[in-house]
Amino acid sequence: MNDRCRQISLVKGSQRYVFRYCEGDEPNVLDAFRTLAGRNESGFDWFDAAVLCFKMARRLERELDRENAASEPPAKAAG
Repeated sequence: MNDRCRQISLVKGSQRYVFRYCEGDEPNVLDAFRTLAGRNESGFDWFDAAVLCFKMARRLERELDRENAASEPPAKAAG
């Protein structure tokens, strides 16, 4: 198991929402977004959850792109 720590945050007016988690725990973080968005008193709504889900997905996509690029064999020179 990889224990690389992650953080994702959202600033909304005077509120600051910070979620810290370990790599691989993304499904639990998504559940936390859903739970928090379902609470009217939290000030965190479904749009906020969608924004953070999008940010998390973009981060994962960039990491996969880097890993794929690192694992590709070097291109042969034309000649």
